Amino acid sequence: MKITKFGHACVRLEKNGRAVVIDPGVMTPEPDASAGAEAVFITHQHFDHFDPERLRGSRAPVYTCAGVAEQLGEFGERVHVVRGGDHFSVAGFEVSVAGDKHHHSHPDAPPVDNVGFLVDGEVFHPGDALTVVDAPTLLLPGQAPWLTVPAMIEYLRRMAPRRAYAIHDGLLNEWGLKVLDDVLAREAGRTGADVRRLRPGESVEL
Repeated sequence: MKITKFGHACVRLEKNGRAVVIDPGVMTPEPDASAGAEAVFITHQHFDHFDPERLRGSRAPVYTCAGVAEQLGEFGERVHVVRGGDHFSVAGFEVSVAGDKHHHSHPDAPPVDNVGFLVDGEVFHPGDALTVVDAPTLLLPGQAPWLTVPAMIEYLRRMAPRRAYAIHDGLLNEWGLKVLDDVLAREAGRTGADVRRLRPGESVEL
């Protein structure tokens, strides 16, 4: 499987000439992120993960939580609502769904719906949550208003993946990215695992 990171929190997964894309949001500037993808997975409704306009340029089915589906009524049967514990197959991938709510981010706002996607039992994209599953490869939230470095490291250690590729870094300037890279490098040195940040456009092969 090939993983390519785009923009902020978007990844494209490719296998045997087929592809799916997860969270092509407003902060995903690359127009080719979704090109040819046979399905789109959306973890939750926040703009950095979800852009309805991008979906209008495709006929690919959309797999997402109820909160996002409510905003996509015009797409009809293209939209499939999934919840934690669900399983489905699409584009040659086997997908399990985990989690149900966004990480708590504001005292005045209840968490919105959020689902994570475990693809082929290998790669887990949690969206904006710290859902723990058994996955060899974690797409790790690297920075967010709701996330501290200690919480990120605690999540990474609870997951204990063989590989962790940080995404969700679009709000950081060059100094913030350096801090994140240093934190990840320290954890990689501690465990020997492949722990690092994926740059926009960077790919890894599993």
